[in-house]
Amino acid sequence: MYKKLFIPGPTHVRKEILEAQAAPMIGHRAKEYSALQGEVTPKLQKLLYTDQRVYLYASSSSGVMEGSVRQASTKRVLDTVCGAFSKRWHEMTMANGIPCDKLEVPMGQAITPELVDAALAQDEYDAITLCLNETSTGVMNPIPEIAQLIHEKYPDVLILVDAVSGMAGVKIEFDAWGLDVCIAGVQKCFALPAGLTVAAVSDRARERALQVPNRGHYFAYDQMDKKYEAHQTPATPAISLIQALNQQLDDMFAEGLENRFARHLEMAEVVRDWARKNFALYGDERYLSNTVTNVENTRGISVAGLNEELAKRGAMISNGYGSLKEKCFRIAHMGDLQMSDIEWLLAQIDDILEL
Repeated sequence: MYKKLFIPGPTHVRKEILEAQAAPMIGHRAKEYSALQGEVTPKLQKLLYTDQRVYLYASSSSGVMEGSVRQASTKRVLDTVCGAFSKRWHEMTMANGIPCDKLEVPMGQAITPELVDAALAQDEYDAITLCLNETSTGVMNPIPEIAQLIHEKYPDVLILVDAVSGMAGVKIEFDAWGLDVCIAGVQKCFALPAGLTVAAVSDRARERALQVPNRGHYFAYDQMDKKYEAHQTPATPAISLIQALNQQLDDMFAEGLENRFARHLEMAEVVRDWARKNFALYGDERYLSNTVTNVENTRGISVAGLNEELAKRGAMISNGYGSLKEKCFRIAHMGDLQMSDIEWLLAQIDDILEL
């Protein structure tokens, strides 16, 4: 049975976007493909409020995260951890033998500028990894404020941001915030099938990468730059997904970016109010995500059982992640979901649980 996905990725994909992938295949070195990427790149720059480079990788976000951290530092990296997905930055940094330290807060808490300031003052760091939206906890970190602090006090530190479950759902002003790398897969707020990652990269990050030995090859910015001006990629791109992305970006601009961001917030507020009334919100309410809400299972329901019943009605939510399994459940309100979808889902849960 078809199920509408209210999980934090992959998200529900509209029929029109699925059909956009069925356009005839084109050669990745042909003028037709260059025209396609030449259309998509400026649209992504508009979405991210940047004049700097935006790359397209045929990869999951994790691949681009690892490739980026390999190119970021000639000294030492500070990895910030506030949940399961921000922890990946640290695991990748260590796995690649890059000198690093970890700034970690308890699950449900946010990384704050004050914590970053105290940690960066301890050593000679030249890069920091951050997570915009920690999918496992439903916490959104204050990236603009953190970035401002870094630029004021630690100007040589590159700012790498995992925006996987936030980009295209919340406003990211790449240039104004002074970010250096901002990464997201398209299977979340972009509401596309998985397999393509968008990465905005600053000029200073590209310059730093050239100073890093053993920076890798597939994800290397200098490799991407060899084909960038020709509106191509060094390796075969995910052509069908980029065709769908082009359509989706047009639809985003037709909705209006500010309207899109407001819709995500409005859906979040409805879910939060419902959660406060019937359960509780997990984590620090000062830093709640606008794209996924983590609900604390104060009633001790079977989350797996709830999902089984929802499946019969054509919906799916997410259990708590990792150690939070059955202790929490997550409702995503991202991508092309509308308020009517959220209201329908909550009504189904109310009926199943007799709330």
